Amino acid sequence: MIFPEACKIVGYAEGRPAGNRVYFLSRYLVCRTDTGYEVLEVEPEEGSTILREIKSSHLFAGEEDVCMYPEKMNLHNRTNLIQKAQKTGKFCTIFTGIDEHMTIVCDPSDEELLTIHVYDAEPPRPNLAHTIRDLEKNGLFEECNVQFCYHIADIRETSAEVYPCRAAGFSRTIDNDLLRGDETVAGCLTGRQVLAECYGEEAAFSVTDICPANKVAQEPFIARCCRMERTGTGVQNGFYGSIVHWGATPRTIAEAVFAVCDGWNEKNSKEEPEKNREDENK
Repeated sequence: MIFPEACKIVGYAEGRPAGNRVYFLSRYLVCRTDTGYEVLEVEPEEGSTILREIKSSHLFAGEEDVCMYPEKMNLHNRTNLIQKAQKTGKFCTIFTGIDEHMTIVCDPSDEELLTIHVYDAEPPRPNLAHTIRDLEKNGLFEECNVQFCYHIADIRETSAEVYPCRAAGFSRTIDNDLLRGDETVAGCLTGRQVLAECYGEEAAFSVTDICPANKVAQEPFIARCCRMERTGTGVQNGFYGSIVHWGATPRTIAEAVFAVCDGWNEKNSKEEPEKNREDENK
């Protein structure tokens, strides 16, 4: 896959006020043809000027292999651009940004993307999942080359008699109702502690665990939990990832994503040489 790290190396060559000279950082030129667009790969001459003569150029993608995407896009949401490019069926897709900059995605593939598994629960609103989607949409994770796979458990499917809190709109909840002491309850460690403190250790509640952090089954991951002491990045129950608090801010969630990406890449960079040595010794 060819996807420039910065749109500044992609130029649009329609008008030519400077003749055949190009911006010194240009490596690709989008050119309009009679029936569409083509992309040239160029190498500017060495020098110190902003505009330079072209040292070499060749056709990188002909118009039959090019799609000019019709909508203006957020060029910082790289994962979204890769996915859009895959759907065009063309070798090279040209995207125009909201700010009129351009970039290209050629031979698109999601194999280079790191997949982070997100574990959350609803109702109420699965805040971790929604926050990550919003941050991704705005292009915050541009440099990470990451995509997210969401695992959002619906706690209503437990068919419990009692649920954790009234914020989710349930008719009977731990925080709002006096209980008999023998109900089935959708809860977690915190819920168990509240029940024990309110009704005694001898109460016969049957608690179904709904904690997203306890549902982690793939790595790397990010999960939500109401226990502050569990938060942080590292290996949790055999899986590498990060746990964030139930009320984590967007900044904290973003930092967790960056930490997981950095940690996972570092982990793999250390494991790869070891794997190669093992293969050589076989």
